[in-house]
Amino acid sequence: MTTSETYLPDVLPVPLPMDDGMDKPHWDGLNAEKLIVQRCGHCHTWIWGPEHVCYNCLAWDPDWVETEPKGRIYAWTRVHTPGMDALKPVTPYICVIVELPQAGNIRLIGNLLGPGTQDVKIGEEVVGQFEHHSKGGYDYTLLQWRKA
Repeated sequence: MTTSETYLPDVLPVPLPMDDGMDKPHWDGLNAEKLIVQRCGHCHTWIWGPEHVCYNCLAWDPDWVETEPKGRIYAWTRVHTPGMDALKPVTPYICVIVELPQAGNIRLIGNLLGPGTQDVKIGEEVVGQFEHHSKGGYDYTLLQWRKA
């Protein structure tokens, strides 16, 4: 699902791919509304964050593959005191770590869409929502989460 609204004010630094471009396929996938992560072509281990080598079998150059942007809440926190003054008006907001069972239980971090006062439970199912941004001539997409 896509959203044209932003969950938090657009004041945070633009997330850019790593200098060596290692995570560029992930960011390109998000721009195309796809969740792209690594999986070893040799032993099929899912990998996150991006690596040059599989940490399980030590094979080089893991593949980039698409997986469904759905999972379950592994951990969460309600932010009451943000690190930036510009985020104070939107507190509280909720950050989640989402575990992807269909992708070897790798974990991604993001925001849980909706009121910052909502009830949240570990293990609750969530689905990804692609949030498009344009800042300084650079287009990028964030993966946010909402309850399933």
